[in-house]
Amino acid sequence: MTDKHRVAVVALDGVVPFDLGTPTQIFGTARDEAGHRKYHVQICTIADEPVVTAAGYQVLAGHGLELTEHADTVVVAGVSAGDPVETGTVDPRVADALRAAHARGARVMSICTGAFVLAAAGLLDERPATTHWWWAERFRELFPQVKLDPDVLFVDDGDLLTSAGVGAGIDLCLHVVRIDFGSEIANRAARRSVVPPWREGGQAQYIERPLPRPVDTTTAGTRAWAMERLDAPLSLQEMAEHARMSVRTFTRRFRDETGVSPARWLLQQRVDRARALLESTDLPVEVVARRSGLGTAAGLRQHLQSTIGVAPSAYRRTFRIE
Repeated sequence: MTDKHRVAVVALDGVVPFDLGTPTQIFGTARDEAGHRKYHVQICTIADEPVVTAAGYQVLAGHGLELTEHADTVVVAGVSAGDPVETGTVDPRVADALRAAHARGARVMSICTGAFVLAAAGLLDERPATTHWWWAERFRELFPQVKLDPDVLFVDDGDLLTSAGVGAGIDLCLHVVRIDFGSEIANRAARRSVVPPWREGGQAQYIERPLPRPVDTTTAGTRAWAMERLDAPLSLQEMAEHARMSVRTFTRRFRDETGVSPARWLLQQRVDRARALLESTDLPVEVVARRSGLGTAAGLRQHLQSTIGVAPSAYRRTFRIE
């Protein structure tokens, strides 16, 4: 019997190799200061049969779905083909195993299109969830009863957690490590995996949009100019004048190139600057607010709370990497 948190990763035919490797890598590198592993991670398949990955090679896990009967967390890796994404159905053995694990209190997660499997098992009915933006329309067609949010990196709905595509699975797994064992161990796992330790779930997915023609990419210089002046008041008029455009033209081209309005972009940069200062310096909150362009300590608290749901002092205490 192990005292480690037990994780069962479910692999089905068409499994995406990256999604299969993400939980084993992140949970597998979550260790305390003494180097002791905090999770025991194993992969399972239906009846312990080999599965063919989306890359064409086979995976023999060595465990069947009985692994889910004792797991503390069950993770369903994404699939690129097969019944879940084509017909919205899943092998009854998989559905039964997932429902049983959830019913006894296990945490159930999915990475990318693994959300199709959870939805096909009926676990996401009337629950918030996400998946890879590329598959969002198909997901809505198959599972209209799910409250899909395709714009975020992951959704934590307590006992059911879903992530967007590929790299967002890393964010979700690190989020889970942070919940289970704290930021220090999550940050250590991130460093071992050479990935950023923190991206909040509400951050937007990088959705594919038509790129503007090179001649239209005309706000980059003004964005660079603004980044050097985040601590100063910057109006839309001043930014438009720097780009030598009318406010209307500047706003339209800025949104075409970045996907957000100038005001929204400027706030995002200032919050990111404040977060970096909180993580890397011991500056008082008032100074952080001033240097990031958020004005007062009250303004910093307001924007940080609305963006990531924590106060500056809590953010520094929780996410500061020593």
